[in-house]
Amino acid sequence: MDITITKLTTPTTEIATILNKWENNPALIPFIRPNQNKNDLDAQKPVTLDSLTHRLKHNHTYLIYAAGQIIGEMNYQVDPSHLLKKEKGTAWIGINIGEEFARGKGIGTLALHYLEIEIRNANLQRIELGVFEFNTNAIRLY
Repeated sequence: MDITITKLTTPTTEIATILNKWENNPALIPFIRPNQNKNDLDAQKPVTLDSLTHRLKHNHTYLIYAAGQIIGEMNYQVDPSHLLKKEKGTAWIGINIGEEFARGKGIGTLALHYLEIEIRNANLQRIELGVFEFNTNAIRLY
């Protein structure tokens, strides 16, 4: 699979629509955001052009492409408030392979290595992330 990764600097309605599809997919919600109860699990959190533009103020976001199609997204935040260990220079990372056909093909590994290089180039000293205990694929990856 021919994989390319690009930094998202200028969001478009098309990109917001794709991210909205993944972030509100009932099959993906348990893996990509904390859900403390059924209402959280069922909640739709629309991704719009405005919300994506705002997100880019705090996240370094990258799009993952296969054969010209967006198949996933990854990002890191610098020193977010939800860090477990509050240490300056920490990147909190996230990877979402949104298209089902692209999962299990090593793309997450490529994405993780790419993020590690970007984080190192940004002179950050540490990486932190959160993985739900039932997300065995992510546990294997990290």
